[in-house]
Amino acid sequence: MPTPEPAQSLRPDLPPALGVRRKVLLTLRRRRRTSGFWFGLAIEVVWPFVMAFTKIGWRGGEHIPPAGGVLIAANHVSSADPIFDTAFVISHRRMPRYLAKSELWKVPIVRSVLGKGGHIPVYRESAKAMDAFRGAVEALERGEVVVFYPEATYTADPAGWPMKAKNGIGRIAVQSGVPVIPLANWGTQDFLSPAGKVKLFKRVSVVAGPPVDLSEFVGKPRTRSNLDAATAAIMGAVTGLVGELRGETPPEKPYDPAVAKASPEGPPEPLAG
Repeated sequence: MPTPEPAQSLRPDLPPALGVRRKVLLTLRRRRRTSGFWFGLAIEVVWPFVMAFTKIGWRGGEHIPPAGGVLIAANHVSSADPIFDTAFVISHRRMPRYLAKSELWKVPIVRSVLGKGGHIPVYRESAKAMDAFRGAVEALERGEVVVFYPEATYTADPAGWPMKAKNGIGRIAVQSGVPVIPLANWGTQDFLSPAGKVKLFKRVSVVAGPPVDLSEFVGKPRTRSNLDAATAAIMGAVTGLVGELRGETPPEKPYDPAVAKASPEGPPEPLAG
């Protein structure tokens, strides 16, 4: 078998880091309404740290509609991704709502932050697939911005590329019919590694792209193959943005942890932070 060619090296297309003046203006103008007390308090505590101790930059905020339901699909390389994605969304005058496993609503304090913040429980134990995501569809119908990490956890790809996603994102997108905005995170894994180590003044980039064209799935049966195809289209857009930030050509096929686990060699080592 021939040796696979390495990823083509390109020039990383990173957004400029925010300057001091821009950070001050965003602090004054960012979205605060509808956060809920506890989620709003968490933002107030974390925001100064993010602005002061990271070299954060972003672009593509114009793709987030100023009103109405919108689904944001993001890659996941660090537990810090929601911190920076929240900063990005509220800086563009919207308030994000996140999906989280329903079991967290049973944890004291955590349930207050999630529940009062309008975040959405995922009922993974539900017998019907759509019931697991009914809260997400209802939030989108109310005009919310829902942020979804289709990989369900941060990537297991040893090179840090987005891995194969579950088709929940495709199901929600087709069911709701709202715009789906791809979002790429890069550098968050340097700020906060999988081991939980924080490194200050790291370059962090968040980039949004135009809505993913899912018109070919409108009116089609919600079969597994169609939902998988819609999910692949969404993740293809996300992976393309990650490639721009990295300055590399993405792999032809996403890493599949199920296939890697079944391999005699087992899964590779996780991405080092």
